[in-house]
Amino acid sequence: MDHRLEVLQGTLDMLILKAVSLGPLHGYGILLRIEQLSRERLLIQQGSLYPALYRLEHQGWIASAWGESENRRKAKYYRLTPAGKRRLQDEAHRWRSMAEAIAGIMNAAPGEV
Repeated sequence: MDHRLEVLQGTLDMLILKAVSLGPLHGYGILLRIEQLSRERLLIQQGSLYPALYRLEHQGWIASAWGESENRRKAKYYRLTPAGKRRLQDEAHRWRSMAEAIAGIMNAAPGEV
């Protein structure tokens, strides 16, 4: 049985920005980095990843350059831009606030309301 979770809508961009903030990666490397950092708990679909990379690059939050992958294939490597760094900080703050709010609701006990 697969215990991996699909990424919540709206969080993929933030996860991509975080992955490339740790160093330049090609598309499949980003997918692997996110899975690695989540301890194999998050499932990223390639069909979602590549449109997100295009969108983030179009918005100026990541930039790309062609290079050679570990298996000597031509690959597009992505890196975080200064605008992407600011966006990641904003998204991380919003995510922490949302997680705290939801945790507060889920931890409520009868009689606390």
